[in-house]
Amino acid sequence: MPTPKQLAGQINAIISHLVGIGLVSDQNFCYPRLLPDGRSEVTFAGADYLSLALKDREYSRIYTDLYAERAFTVLMPDGALLQLTYLFKGLELEQHRLAFFPSPFLDDFQSNPEVYMEDVIFAEVVARNIVPFPLRFDFDSREGVFCELHHPKSHLTLGQYQNCRIPVTAPLTPLHFIDFVLRHFYHTAYLHYADDLPRFDGLFNESVFPSERTIIHVHLPTGLISR
Repeated sequence: MPTPKQLAGQINAIISHLVGIGLVSDQNFCYPRLLPDGRSEVTFAGADYLSLALKDREYSRIYTDLYAERAFTVLMPDGALLQLTYLFKGLELEQHRLAFFPSPFLDDFQSNPEVYMEDVIFAEVVARNIVPFPLRFDFDSREGVFCELHHPKSHLTLGQYQNCRIPVTAPLTPLHFIDFVLRHFYHTAYLHYADDLPRFDGLFNESVFPSERTIIHVHLPTGLISR
């Protein structure tokens, strides 16, 4: 199981790689931090404003506030925000929050697609029928929070739907999350650059209950991610 120090190093190595190939416009590098209660976290400058995403407001306002407060680990060239945080209790992972907030302001891309069609970074955002929506991979193992089947320890939330918690078999490493975002939302760029994406050993233990395997769920790879 990765440690906080290892996770921070993995995130920063991935960020550095994405910056080098032009897939990042701005970034807040991560760092491990010991909390007063003895827990430790992997966080970034601006993470104190992540709660802005939980407010009951239209998505464009949530995105605007997150952007204004630099509440992101990575800012993609099309304006999408990526957020990665982990919280440990001792040596055990207690929580993580891995979020993707695409920009709701794609008018420039979609109104002038010819400007971007030759750029692999923007190939997926020029279609007029795209509806940007956030997604989040959460993990929470605290007693009284998770509930078998109804609130899985590891789950995927699509949009801002309060009760959308699709079971995931285990917590995600930074590479799991970044690979998922690039592969599915920046696929053209991913095909060009995937071979050089940093790879790391070490996975989190499975957290899924047998009952959660009987419904539609997300199964994480148990070995190295295929390129």
